[in-house]
Amino acid sequence: MDRECHYALVAQQLECFYPSTQRQLLDHCNSYVEIFERPLNHYPEDLHPLLDNLRDQYHRNLWRQVVDRIEQRTAHSGARMIPITSPDYPDTLRQIVGAPCLLYLRGNVENLHLPQIAVVGSRRMTRGGADNARGWSRYLAAGGFVITSGLAHGIDGAAHRGALEGNGKTIAVMATGIDDIYPRAHLALAEQILDQGGTLITEFEPSTQPLAANFPSRNRIISGLSLGVLVVEAALRSGSLITARYAAEQDREVFAIPGSIHNPQSRGCHHLIKQGAHLVERVEEIVNELGGALSGLANAATQSTNAQAELSFATDSSAPQQSLKADESSLLQLLGYEPVDMDKLAADGTFSVADLSRLLVSLEIKGLIESRNGVYQRLR
Repeated sequence: MDRECHYALVAQQLECFYPSTQRQLLDHCNSYVEIFERPLNHYPEDLHPLLDNLRDQYHRNLWRQVVDRIEQRTAHSGARMIPITSPDYPDTLRQIVGAPCLLYLRGNVENLHLPQIAVVGSRRMTRGGADNARGWSRYLAAGGFVITSGLAHGIDGAAHRGALEGNGKTIAVMATGIDDIYPRAHLALAEQILDQGGTLITEFEPSTQPLAANFPSRNRIISGLSLGVLVVEAALRSGSLITARYAAEQDREVFAIPGSIHNPQSRGCHHLIKQGAHLVERVEEIVNELGGALSGLANAATQSTNAQAELSFATDSSAPQQSLKADESSLLQLLGYEPVDMDKLAADGTFSVADLSRLLVSLEIKGLIESRNGVYQRLR
């Protein structure tokens, strides 16, 4: 472990060195290393008592056992630490009030620096909510957005799976330690996220259990990482509305999908819309609202061939047909100009259902086909 991570970890164990105090002190220096090693005469005199106290605690070594345990468990889980002073720490999160001073991460750190959309909602999702979370996340992920959610049952899990189906990246923000996947039913999903180049992240040290108080803290990170938050379904009292409130406080865009007035899982979305959230009925409306961020995505996605290829859905809907991959061209020819549903396309036997799902999303993103109620039609 490098010295900066070492001092950042120790700082979290010292008495009265609260996160807010750490951030204030970091305004006077560039690193945790400087807090503990820079000569006192480089600091204003009013900071000397605090620095003396911190350095005295450090040399008394009472933190050693806890820090050793955290270091061992972090290494054993294949994770790394990212202090707020690190260039790997995401700028969007660093800017929020109450940004965590230390993150634990497994997987691809580069995802933290790509434009993200948070997709959240009820654990008790309806079938329609599941379809929306999965389909919209698949579309957005295929277009280069990273889908960020909380790894919970319901909408969160559907959003992560949709991103993976779109061959995109997804970030799971955890309310536990990095070494404890919760819920356990999502252990396989978490491994799939990592296998496909995604990221697991948390502010909680290893061995932290899923305490109720951890989830609102987790939600502020979900919104803080993202350009906008999409609420798919939510009851009037739900963690998703907490995430949306954090998003509004952090000056992020909030989007909500309306639903039936008879569905209790739609009432939270309707409440958000009344409070000024964007009512969205088509995923393109999110893309249009966040269009400015997509110009930055074009530069940030140079290391992601898939994302780069799909950027046309936000910048140029008239992508030349000759740029299509062979399987996309074959499917486009198969479609023709008459409406056809998935069953008829699958019955042809040329493509599997999984391949059809992937290719249809890709062609729709490129503006070559349209989909209405599960029926697909070629546009040109």
